[in-house]
Amino acid sequence: MHQSVAVTPPGKGVPTKYAAFSGLWAGRLDGMYDAKLAVQTISSNGKVTVTYAWGNLGDNYPGEAAGAGRIVGSTLKLERLPNGAEVSFVMLSDGALAGTVRLAGQTYTGAFLRQ
Repeated sequence: MHQSVAVTPPGKGVPTKYAAFSGLWAGRLDGMYDAKLAVQTISSNGKVTVTYAWGNLGDNYPGEAAGAGRIVGSTLKLERLPNGAEVSFVMLSDGALAGTVRLAGQTYTGAFLRQ
């Protein structure tokens, strides 16, 4: 992930359940594909800005995309990425994120931990 990616701590009006998503996360999809998520800003209504970075994933080369999404309940769903990927994260009771990436007819899953 590019070094210029910065995380802005959530403001006082952001519910705790949303604020828990803030920060830098790293994971491995299907045990072999590295990925990182930076949840850069979170608003009080659950809207987020993010940067998502991935290594080789199926036929896709490594890349990085800035994007937006929304938290509903315990799930953060990103808007479709430029490569067509649909990405979502569920906050688990242990504070990790369960990530799911759907791309080119394939589904990849993995745990993401706060960095």
